[in-house]
Amino acid sequence: MGNVEIIKVGIAPLKQGPRKVYVYLPDGYDTTDRYYPVLYMFDGHNLFSDETATYGKSWGIKEFLDQHQIPLIVIGQDCNHTGDMRLMEYCPFPAQGPTWFPEGEVYGQLTADWFVNKLKPYCEKRYRIKQGRQYTGIAGSSMGGLMSMYCITAYNDVYSKAACLSSTMDINLKPLVQLIKETPFAKNTRIYMDYGSNEVKSKKAFAKSLDRMLTINHAFQRHHVNTWPNVIVGGYHSEATWETVVPLFLDYLYPELHIGELL
Repeated sequence: MGNVEIIKVGIAPLKQGPRKVYVYLPDGYDTTDRYYPVLYMFDGHNLFSDETATYGKSWGIKEFLDQHQIPLIVIGQDCNHTGDMRLMEYCPFPAQGPTWFPEGEVYGQLTADWFVNKLKPYCEKRYRIKQGRQYTGIAGSSMGGLMSMYCITAYNDVYSKAACLSSTMDINLKPLVQLIKETPFAKNTRIYMDYGSNEVKSKKAFAKSLDRMLTINHAFQRHHVNTWPNVIVGGYHSEATWETVVPLFLDYLYPELHIGELL
């Protein structure tokens, strides 16, 4: 069975630090000198345990990786739980358009920089992680999905793969598309993105959300990025839905692990 460690890493100049980080180490990690590919994720408290999940339901990633003995390290950063700070820390550009997003300075670019220049080197020293972008992924849902889209673009020299689930696309659509247009992507970049058909109540709202996802997908594909835009039929904006697609996006992002053959 794999093991989930909880460590703390300094996160200045952001607040609520040092920040908790949840680290899944695969079965056999302590009995071998093997190095492993890695997936960095947002909202680490929601990934592995129902006890720490915000709404009492996790993604069940530990159970899935344990069941199929998948040799992958997963590292999840705990969000800032104070007020609206999760939204502010997971927003890479000033919000445009919607009235639901709180006013104030956003810190998404600082968060992304912390992942690359603090969390990643810290974990590479502490754990046996394969170094190099071909072994390194980034993933998240909702605001974490937006951040994953930003990270795979702004730091394409660091990440070769991203999973962007139910991404919050309305607040940063224009600057994100512009950044994608300006980015010289490496040829082996892979991006999974999805949206659940039951995330919004009206057909019009769903059509708008789907249009935003396809707009972003088209921007990536114009750079010959390998993408998988997916509609989860019957899917909700919830951990229970995101759990169902863990096998899909892991198999797509890490084909060398042959996950599909294990299922």
